[in-house]
Amino acid sequence: MKSKIITLLIFIIILPPSFLYAQNEINVLKVEGVINPITAEYITDGIDKASNRNSVALIIQMDTPGGLDKSMRIIIKKILNSEIPIIVYVAPSGSRAASAGTYITLAAHIAAMAPGTNMGAATPVALGAGKIDEEMKKKIHNDAVAYIKSIAEKRGRNSKWAEEAVRKSVSISETEALKKGVIDLIANDLSELVKKIDKKKVAIDSKIYTINTKDVKIEYFEMEWRQKILAVISDPNIAFLLIILGFYGLFFELSNPGVVFPGLIGAIALILGGYALQLLPINYAGLLLIILAIVMFLLEIKVTSYGALTMGGVVSMVIGSIMLIDSPSPFLRISLKIIIPTTLATAAFFFFLFGAVIRTHQKKAVTGTEGLVGEVGIAQEDIEKGGKVFIHGEIWDAISDMPLKKGEKIKVIKVEGLKLFITKSKEEE
Repeated sequence: MKSKIITLLIFIIILPPSFLYAQNEINVLKVEGVINPITAEYITDGIDKASNRNSVALIIQMDTPGGLDKSMRIIIKKILNSEIPIIVYVAPSGSRAASAGTYITLAAHIAAMAPGTNMGAATPVALGAGKIDEEMKKKIHNDAVAYIKSIAEKRGRNSKWAEEAVRKSVSISETEALKKGVIDLIANDLSELVKKIDKKKVAIDSKIYTINTKDVKIEYFEMEWRQKILAVISDPNIAFLLIILGFYGLFFELSNPGVVFPGLIGAIALILGGYALQLLPINYAGLLLIILAIVMFLLEIKVTSYGALTMGGVVSMVIGSIMLIDSPSPFLRISLKIIIPTTLATAAFFFFLFGAVIRTHQKKAVTGTEGLVGEVGIAQEDIEKGGKVFIHGEIWDAISDMPLKKGEKIKVIKVEGLKLFITKSKEEE
C-alpha cells in the first residue's frame, strides 16, 4: 500500500503542470492603457499561466492607444509561440487597438472586436528614438511595414490593409475590419465571444487545434499588486510628480539635517520616478531644464533679482516638462494640466513660503543674549575699559572701546558669553 502511495506521489511530481488541470476554462486578461514593459510582463505571465493550466484558450480583452515597440514585440513573440489559442478582443464598446494594439490584434489566433470599436494607425513608438534623420526614419518605417505584413500573412489576414495602417496611419471600424478580413468576428460581449469561438479551428505548431467552449468556465487573471503599482507609476504624469516630490523631499532634508522623514520620502519618490522614466522615451535636456528651474527657485531666496530668477525658473520648468518625454504620441507626454499647476505651486512655494522662512532666520534675534546686540543701556559707573552697565532690567559686565562716564547711554555691539562689548550710544550725542 505504501509503495503504491509513493509511486503515485512521484507520478504527480514529475507530471507537467498542465496535466493537473482539466480543459474546462478560458482565462481572460484585461489590458487597458499604454503598452509598456509592465503590460508585456502581465500578458506573457498570463500566457504561461494559462498554458500551465491547460486552458482551452486565453482571451486578451484590450483597449489601448498604443505603446512602446520593444514591449509590443515581446508580447507578439509570446503570442506567436503560444501552446494554446490566443484571442485578442478589442472591447468594450468605445475601445480601440491603435498603434501597437493593431500589431497585437493581428498576431492573435483569433481577432475579435466589439461594436463601436476601431483599430489602426499602426506606428509604434520606439523607446528612446529621439531625433532621427530621414534615412533612418525610412528604415524604421520599412521595418515596421515588413513586421506587420509578416504577422498578417502568418495569420491569414489582410496584409495590404496592414501595410496601409503603417504607411498611411489608416484606421477602421469593427464592421470594416470584418469585411476586409482583418479580424475574424464581432461579438457584443465576452459571453457571445466565447459562444462564437466554439468549434473554431486554429493552427498551433503546424497542428490544427479545435476550440471547444461548451460548458467552459471563464476565469480572469488579475494583475499582481506589484504590477498594479508599477503600472500606475509608469504613467508619465505620475513619474513627473514623483520626480518633483523627490526634489522637494531631498531639499528639505538638506536644509534641515536630521529630520529624516522628508529625505526618506524624497529618496523613495526619486527612485520610483527614475524607474518610471526608464520605461519612457526620455529627453535628458528636458530633465536638466527641470533641475535648472529648481536651482533658480533656490537662488531667488538668496539673491535679489526682483522676480527675474523666479520667472526664469517657471519658463525653464514648463519647457523642460514639455520636453521631458520625447514622443510624438500624446498619451506618452506629460499633460499641461499637470505641468502648469505643479510649476506655479513650486515657484510660489520657494518664493513666498520658504523665502519667508529664510528671511525670518536672517532677522535680528529678539530673545536671549543675541537679542542684546544693538540695544541701548546706561553705564552704572565710570568705565575706562571695563565696568557695569544696566540694560534690559539687568546689570551686566561690559567692556568698552572708549572711556564712559556714569549715566551715559551705551550701545551693545557684541556679546561673548556673559560679557557685553559696548560703545557710546549715538542717542547720547
